[in-house]
Amino acid sequence: MEFLYEYGLFLAKAVTLVAAAGAIIVLAAAAGKSAKSNKGSLKLHDLSETLEGYQHQLESELLSEEQLKAKAKARKAEEKAKQKAQKADKDKGRDGRLFVIEFKAGIDAAQVACLREEITALLLVAESKDEVLVKVESGGGMVHAYGLASSQLARIRDAGIPLTIAVDKVAASGGYMMACVADKIIAAPFSIIGSIGVIAQVPNFNKLLKKNDIDFEQHTAGEFKRTLTLFGENTEEARVKFQQELEHTHELFKQFVSQYRPELELSKVATGEHWFGTQALELGLVDVLQTSDDYVMQQSKQKSVTQLQYVEKKNLAKRFGKGAESTLEAVALKLAEMGQSVKR
Repeated sequence: MEFLYEYGLFLAKAVTLVAAAGAIIVLAAAAGKSAKSNKGSLKLHDLSETLEGYQHQLESELLSEEQLKAKAKARKAEEKAKQKAQKADKDKGRDGRLFVIEFKAGIDAAQVACLREEITALLLVAESKDEVLVKVESGGGMVHAYGLASSQLARIRDAGIPLTIAVDKVAASGGYMMACVADKIIAAPFSIIGSIGVIAQVPNFNKLLKKNDIDFEQHTAGEFKRTLTLFGENTEEARVKFQQELEHTHELFKQFVSQYRPELELSKVATGEHWFGTQALELGLVDVLQTSDDYVMQQSKQKSVTQLQYVEKKNLAKRFGKGAESTLEAVALKLAEMGQSVKR
């Protein structure tokens, strides 16, 4: 009997494991199939409705019954006047719409894939009396990636739609390349702005390889197919060429900024330095000191405000990868916090 019991328990475990493995395979296949059929979706969030909800909730808790009645009466009269104006002239009662997009990216500007979808979608419906607010948060990165991101924003201006960039934290280097495309840049007082410059850091392991008697070969066709290298012995000629390439990239960067903000004195601001929002205002790098939250609240009084977000669908492998990445980031942050507490 004991043998049968143990055998039955073993069989139940085996069946459970096989069933679980089968379920994972089916889910992975379904996720992969779904990703192929639909790479992502556009999500809309009515910020006007959200703000109104906050207002009504607080008023119901804080105001007396008489005050609430007076508020309701005033709103009713305001709505009636608005409807009357709209009836007389359809364009009179509405000052347009405000579309909000968020762009937060690292060195590779990976979010540009979503940005292009969001901009393509809004250009299908946006009109000249509408406005686009892009909240940029980036310290810059790869030239080609941020060049593409800036070109995506230029599509909005080319379509004749007013473009405002909001910087709450940082828009430096490639981030500022994006920001300067705007008709208007607003920035929080302590946001980091500027860094109109180019940097490249290349480690070289040639001495380490020689020390360990390791040969390295590199074959190219074309005098400057490769300038500086990680493992070969770098020459002074290669260093000069590499520096020339950096200078050329910097010159293109300055020309791009000057195209959209011709009033800037590039000799002062294109030194690679960065400034806080208050300093950036004095230098002409930004136009207004204001947070994106204040701007949205301000505009919501005259316009309907809608946030657009394109969400890419991730297959099972990407989800596991993202989860692992988040875990590592959390561990790194915890270690940093522990280090800070030890220093104190």
